[in-house]
Amino acid sequence: MKSIAVDKFEMPYVDIGRGLPLVAIHGSLGDFRSWSPVMGPLSGDRRLIVPSLRRFFPERWDGKGDGFTIAEHTADVIAFLEGLGLGPVDLMGHSRGGHIAFRVAQQRPDLIRKLILAEPGGELDATLLTPGEDAPSGERVASILEAARLIASGEVDKGLESFVDRIYGAGAWAKRPAAAKQMRRDNAYTLIGQINEQRAPFSRAEAESIRTPTLLIGGELTRGMIPIVLKALTGAIPGAKCVMIPNASHSMFEQAPVRFSEIVREFLGSP
Repeated sequence: MKSIAVDKFEMPYVDIGRGLPLVAIHGSLGDFRSWSPVMGPLSGDRRLIVPSLRRFFPERWDGKGDGFTIAEHTADVIAFLEGLGLGPVDLMGHSRGGHIAFRVAQQRPDLIRKLILAEPGGELDATLLTPGEDAPSGERVASILEAARLIASGEVDKGLESFVDRIYGAGAWAKRPAAAKQMRRDNAYTLIGQINEQRAPFSRAEAESIRTPTLLIGGELTRGMIPIVLKALTGAIPGAKCVMIPNASHSMFEQAPVRFSEIVREFLGSP
């Protein structure tokens, strides 16, 4: 693996393929391995660059200390893109990584050619909620607190089961392939960091400030707050487009890697 020095941290990354650079940011409990299902098709005519964020594998973190906030990770990604020295790149983020990619586009649009948000994680403030609509952020926090408590006590698999089943439905953790489970075990203690990650909700003014050509991707089977966020951001980001993948949920690029890659490549255009 390669690495770039980012604020006293050597950010590791995989760099494969040739062509215009596409940087992919993983989500919660993930790392560079998260994008394995689509590394082949996306690197066929692109230079695919996939980092692991601070505190995630291959770093080994026990959940103690600082360095785990949305602002820190956003600053890290900005410094990483500057360190690559490639000029504007295409930036893609999934879930929590989608939230970070949004913040990068908000703060440093000069670093991004096109933006892809695959079910970005987050909540909405009142300016993006329709009348009578609620933003149940308390439920998310409670579920992370419970999972983090179990993980901190040494019951790692129980904590991961609690968190994963909340997103995908009861029994989802048990059905995960062994490799997917292990990746989440390797990153389990980052859930402790998420308790105090200081993630601000999306606002209409922030979304309307995004001028980078933007594509949002969702899974038609995803439930809860995520589809509400997806719809709101699609409507608020100027010119944004949204594509839904049938028979897929939050891990849509694991469940439908060919279709996901087709959507991304069509949006990015010919190299």
